[in-house]
Amino acid sequence: MTFQRFIALIILLIPIFTAGYGIKLMRDTLFNILNSPYPSLYVQFFAGIAALVLGVWIIAGFILHRDRKNNKVAPRFQKQQTS
Repeated sequence: MTFQRFIALIILLIPIFTAGYGIKLMRDTLFNILNSPYPSLYVQFFAGIAALVLGVWIIAGFILHRDRKNNKVAPRFQKQQTS
């Protein structure tokens, strides 16, 4: 059981680091620091926004899924029953 929780933690760290990298890219753009794989500052900034949004979206989806499973969400966030 402990090993499974450790693996889940490692998997959850991936989007956290992705969001952190996105913040770093946007900060570097603000200070006019161009990193090597990006051809211009605009591309670097939009890649940072994409990485930040993707990371936060995955983390939020995981938390919502876990809370729905434990029945700890507001009624408007519960899944709709299809009939």
